[in-house]
Amino acid sequence: MAQRQDSGDDLFDMDEFDSNDFLSEETSADQAVSDNGQQNEAAPEDDWLEEAEVPGQLAVDVYQTKEDIYVIAPVPGVSRDDMDLSIVESTLTVRGARKEGEKVRTSDYFVQECYWGEFSRSIILPVEVKEEEAEAELKDGMLTVKIPKAEQDKVKKIDIA
Repeated sequence: MAQRQDSGDDLFDMDEFDSNDFLSEETSADQAVSDNGQQNEAAPEDDWLEEAEVPGQLAVDVYQTKEDIYVIAPVPGVSRDDMDLSIVESTLTVRGARKEGEKVRTSDYFVQECYWGEFSRSIILPVEVKEEEAEAELKDGMLTVKIPKAEQDKVKKIDIA
């Protein structure tokens, strides 16, 4: 590995670096995490790590054809009865719940990436749509929502008198 030549012109000398210089007045070194990664006893609790009642996100693809807007979302294992779709003011909202199957102790997992529980996603549609003509289909774990575009007003040239 090549060694860096010390030119003596370093703008930032690591020997003089003190991370406490960057802590705000409200934050003291006693509240910070120590250099070895251990949290000091005086550090505030990590409330944000606790489970919250915030619904999970839903991955979606949104695209358009000449006549329609399509929203596609993978929802494996979710039944029609466990989902709710609505359109309000050109915003499509998809809500639902993934029900957990067999209960497994957390300590028995090697990897746990699947999300179980409620999910919600709101998508602002890029054009005016005909909400009353929207259709949805759930097939093989894929939700497809088709929403016809509203006819856009034609531009009318106005003569100046």
